Amino acid sequence: MTRKGRRLTLISCALAVVAIAVGLGLYAMRDGVVFFVTPGELAAKNLPPNTRLRIGGLVKPGSVNRTDGRNVDFVIADTLGEVKVSYTGLLPDLFREGQGVVAEGLLAGAQFKADSVLAKHDENYMPRELADSLKKQGVWQHNGEAAGTSGAPAK
Repeated sequence: MTRKGRRLTLISCALAVVAIAVGLGLYAMRDGVVFFVTPGELAAKNLPPNTRLRIGGLVKPGSVNRTDGRNVDFVIADTLGEVKVSYTGLLPDLFREGQGVVAEGLLAGAQFKADSVLAKHDENYMPRELADSLKKQGVWQHNGEAAGTSGAPAK
């Protein structure tokens, strides 16, 4: 075999090894790329206990139960299912019933033991200081209405 043939064989083998490594890496990460799992997807997957994951959805109204100090139990729900969540710690300021949350932790049977809770805000979120400043200036707009207007068309 000539030098050129050996070089082409070596390059071909190296490319094949790299392609196999990339393929195996992508195959291993196929479920880990998701940012969070919804309660409906969790019920469909039927995961084993002590699986670490993120669950996202809405806090079910009427489900928040605060026990001694920093312990909170609540339910994350979507249209296809719901999951009971137990959390110990300080909750974000935006956490409330009906609000979107993402909880990260361990699945312990029918209950999810969260070690962190993230509250999501909508696209209309504005810091309180900025909203107060705009109200003082008379330029506050909420749902497309300027301050001091009733929503009726101007004459």
